[in-house]
Amino acid sequence: MLKQDLISYIYICFFFAGGLAAACAPFVLSRLLRPATRVSSKTLQTYECGIIPFGQSWDFRHGVAYYLYALMFLAFEVDVLYLYPVATAFDTVSSLHGIIAFTVFLAILSLGLIYAWKKGVFQWSSEKKIY
Repeated sequence: MLKQDLISYIYICFFFAGGLAAACAPFVLSRLLRPATRVSSKTLQTYECGIIPFGQSWDFRHGVAYYLYALMFLAFEVDVLYLYPVATAFDTVSSLHGIIAFTVFLAILSLGLIYAWKKGVFQWSSEKKIY
């Protein structure tokens, strides 16, 4: 029994080493095969879509609409993940119960969209607002 346990642990060690090698191999190979580059102030500079960057990144304040828009996207993206299993299992659930649950879920989702729309999340204004 002890020999069989030792062989099992050796297999586990080999699989662990193989997994570690598979995870580290792309980093090592890219380091060995990449062309040599010279480091200068221009290569370390942030690329801003062809515009020469100025100031520091924390000097610029983004409007809250960007963050609200991103949160709305994430909320709807996650909700689509919940809609797919409901749609695939629709035939296994009783039709009336499934339709009611599906409608309630979509109604709550729509209320969130209407609320964001009324708050003006989807309105992009170019002028600066000072509060």
